[in-house]
Amino acid sequence: MATVTPDSAAPGLSEDPGPHSSARPPAEPAVSASPAVLADAGDLLRALAAPVRIAIVLQLRNADRCVHELVDTLDVAQPLISQHLRVLKTAGVVQGERRGREVVYRLVDDHLAHIVVDAVAHVQEGK
Repeated sequence: MATVTPDSAAPGLSEDPGPHSSARPPAEPAVSASPAVLADAGDLLRALAAPVRIAIVLQLRNADRCVHELVDTLDVAQPLISQHLRVLKTAGVVQGERRGREVVYRLVDDHLAHIVVDAVAHVQEGK
C-alpha cells in the first residue's frame, strides 16, 4: 500500500488553497499498525462508544470515584453503572481499587480522556 506524504504530492499543485478552501492542516506522518493493533484499537473505541461510558470517563478525569458517586452524579441505576464500569475495566480504560467496602475507580491514563473530551468538543462545535 502506497503512502502519500506532502513531499510526494503531484507537481504543480499549489500549497496555498486560498481563502475559501476547506483545506486540512498539514498531514501528520503516516502511522502504520498491524491488523492485531487495529483490532485492539477498534475494541477500545467500541468500549467508549456508549453515552454512559463517555459520561463515566468525563467524571473520572476530574477525580477518582466509587460506584455510588457515579450513580448520584450521573443519575443512572447502580447495576447499569457497574455494568458499564465492567466494560471499561475489561477494555483497560479504568481500574478499580478496593477501599474497605467500596471500590474506587480511576482512569488508567489520560490518553483516553483526551479522546473523549475531543469527541465531545467536536460534536459541540457542530451544533
